[in-house]
Amino acid sequence: MNPAASPSDRRALSQRSVQLALLIALAIFVAQAISLYAMGRTPICTCGYVKLWEGNAFGPGNSQHLSDWYTPSHVVHGFIFYLFAWAVFKKSSIAWRFAVAVFIEAAWEVVENTSWIIEYYRGNTVSLNYYGDSIINSLMDTVWMSLGFLVAWRAPVLFTVFLALAMEALAAYVIRDNLILNIMMFIYPFESIKAWQTAIGQ
Repeated sequence: MNPAASPSDRRALSQRSVQLALLIALAIFVAQAISLYAMGRTPICTCGYVKLWEGNAFGPGNSQHLSDWYTPSHVVHGFIFYLFAWAVFKKSSIAWRFAVAVFIEAAWEVVENTSWIIEYYRGNTVSLNYYGDSIINSLMDTVWMSLGFLVAWRAPVLFTVFLALAMEALAAYVIRDNLILNIMMFIYPFESIKAWQTAIGQ
């Protein structure tokens, strides 16, 4: 029978596990970029430059730069994925839970940029000018989700809840869209909501 692992051995094993989880998260991130490129997504905005912030949610630059009015939704993704990973993978380390969150976000980013989803968004939501994300925008969406995950991990629960509600309220006020409305309109397009949203972009 092998002797019980010493505390130093357990620490080394734990460290290797964390490193492996983070390496897998990085590999998923790279796979996301490769998948999007293979799907024909443009690396950056077709305008030829990259902006830190794109404030026009209804223009051609939306979903093409580093951040925009849908960035808060991806931060909230991080809050939600943290809660999901905490509830489902209680015995896993935070690093492995983070890898799960990155996988979910990256998978959605790839699915979101398929022709079917793009056309569905254009036909059933306020995103009339949506033609898919640039690769850099999609990767930044995953980065923003990661930031949200880390905030949910380190911040008090009430602060995280308040921040989520505040970001949702701000986006709803400014562009009449947010994560909750986006999900609602994706599942069942309410014509009254679509008309209300479309009016602000006219």
